[in-house]
Amino acid sequence: MTAPSSGENPKRRPQQRKQVLLRLDPLVYDALARWAGDELRSANAQIEFLLRRALAEAGRLPGGAGPIPRRGRPPASGDPEP
Repeated sequence: MTAPSSGENPKRRPQQRKQVLLRLDPLVYDALARWAGDELRSANAQIEFLLRRALAEAGRLPGGAGPIPRRGRPPASGDPEP
């Protein structure tokens, strides 16, 4: 038996987020940032949201792509007190 090559790992580890340099027209970025603010997202999260939606609509979103990680406050637990 041979050991797996360095690129293979039988146990799947969580992947780190990829960093991408993106150059945008300043007016496009401003519009995107305003839209993101309206939806209580960062500009980065808005870009990922839009890319995922476009991939899903085109039938190209990989099945293994997990949900966008949630950030911020955890959801409230239980019912509000009367």
